[in-house]
Amino acid sequence: MIPEEDVNRKISEVAARISHDYEGRPVHLICVLKGGVFFTCELAKRLTVPVSLDFMSVSSYGGGTESSGVVRIVKDLDEPLEGKEVLIVEDIIDSGRTLAYLIEILKQRGPKSIRLCTLLDKPERRVKKQVKVDYTCFSIPDEFVVGYGLDYDQKYRNLPYIGVVEF
Repeated sequence: MIPEEDVNRKISEVAARISHDYEGRPVHLICVLKGGVFFTCELAKRLTVPVSLDFMSVSSYGGGTESSGVVRIVKDLDEPLEGKEVLIVEDIIDSGRTLAYLIEILKQRGPKSIRLCTLLDKPERRVKKQVKVDYTCFSIPDEFVVGYGLDYDQKYRNLPYIGVVEF
């Protein structure tokens, strides 16, 4: 669906926008595991502002291809968010259920701001309309995709491009 060269180019473009928007201020990246780790690392390498990083694992899928709608925190943050400029980094945003839940939890921890960055967005699938994405690399149609951190049953995360799974 999206070749490696296009993914790399777009990550650089988004990183430049983020660096401009946060100019002179540090940004605290929250990588949403597991899928977000590939994108977060590539994004962080391209940012020109000071970066700190933490990880969180929030799940609503299990082993299937459809969101269960039940969100649970699998791994919480290691550091407090009080007064920080937070940028949540996701691999893909689909229904928005997970992010809506996560944003509400994180707001209670006193960050200065919370913004959202995603590699892939499926806006036509959005159930939680209040989830606003500040930085998007690609908007894609409603297909099940893998690569660049996205998986199907823990497979294909390491593909350097975005591919479509055909069942």
